[in-house]
Amino acid sequence: MAKETDANKDIENLPGVGEKTLDKFLEAGYDNLMAIAAASAGELVAATGIGVDTANKIIAAARQKLKMGFETAKDVLIKRENLGKITTCSKELNKLLGGGIETQAITEMYGAYGSGKSQLAHQLSVSVQLPKEQGGLEGKAIFIDTEQTFRPERIKQMAEGLGLDADKILENIFVARAYNSDHQVLLLEKAEEVIKKENVKLIVVDSLTSAFRSDYTGRGMLADRQQKLNRHMHKLQKLADVYNLAIYVTNQVMSRPDVLFGDPTAPIGGHIVGHQATYRIYLRKSKEDKRIAKLIDSPNLPEGETVFRVLLEGVRDVEEGSKK
Repeated sequence: MAKETDANKDIENLPGVGEKTLDKFLEAGYDNLMAIAAASAGELVAATGIGVDTANKIIAAARQKLKMGFETAKDVLIKRENLGKITTCSKELNKLLGGGIETQAITEMYGAYGSGKSQLAHQLSVSVQLPKEQGGLEGKAIFIDTEQTFRPERIKQMAEGLGLDADKILENIFVARAYNSDHQVLLLEKAEEVIKKENVKLIVVDSLTSAFRSDYTGRGMLADRQQKLNRHMHKLQKLADVYNLAIYVTNQVMSRPDVLFGDPTAPIGGHIVGHQATYRIYLRKSKEDKRIAKLIDSPNLPEGETVFRVLLEGVRDVEEGSKK
């Protein structure tokens, strides 16, 4: 029998949920009304074995309790005041992003190798742990590594660059290596278990499309790849919404030889990734340790461009010199 909590009582009061059904829900990870309300009937049926009609009734009741219908734009604005922002440790890059990496959103950084995508992934994994007054969320991070780019040594350098205890910072980052797209999808399911036990405020996927690109080759498999990638991104967004955390994903680029003028590179994933990502930023390498970030798409911010540096101690503004 499940331990009685306020959240459990809320679930048990839903029509069609008894003691045994409650245990099934909790065992499957549906331990709050939002998790149930955001699920589909098919997901509940597969996870708990209840009937489709019962699942639909339970989901409808959970949504009604949470008042998930229409609300005024003013109410939405008030809710958005509760969103968190994670500093990139560059004031100019933060400004471009409207204050930093936002919770309840997917931020995609794409660019060629060496453009700073993974460096930012490491930096955010550190800065999310900062106090709120310093631009952090006092939370932990999950890092899904698909290209073997995660380096604990880099985390240590960045932590020391902010005057933090490197050992404590490393203990608060949960890392998993994804070997193919199926493993990547599975790790995201496992990530939810960690989120429920730990104060996770950031999920990093570096990179989002690498495994999908490798597993699904040729035009004949493009539709299957895009459908699977679409489901994966919707799962990421769901986690961001339900647990109020930030999603940071990196993306590869491909060369477009048909483009004669301008930049001949384009991000992988097509419209699926483009539409699902809340913020899209194009990174490219400049001289020495400088990187250029261009905001390509955002629901509320103007397009813009800025320059930042990747130093030994982490991501910094251009005017900040390396500590030597």
